[in-house]
Amino acid sequence: MKPINRLTAALIVLLPGGALAQVSDTAYCQALAQRYQAYLGNMTGGRTPVPGPVDGMVAVEQCKAGNTAAGIPVLERKLRDAKIDLPPRS
Repeated sequence: MKPINRLTAALIVLLPGGALAQVSDTAYCQALAQRYQAYLGNMTGGRTPVPGPVDGMVAVEQCKAGNTAAGIPVLERKLRDAKIDLPPRS
């Protein structure tokens, strides 16, 4: 097999896996964001909901924008610190 054919074959095999990982990260980030917003996003201070910490809200927005590398670690840490179970990662 020629070197170019090997490279093409490797790309064909590897690209779908990378795309699946990206979809999986996106879904996981969205699940983290939903859990964060449900439990920590609106802390109640009496009758009026108070927005959660800025870094958590920024991480939620990062997930919405597709920047999973920035959003996932922050949301995981926030949820763990609050002793809230993380959603399953597919």
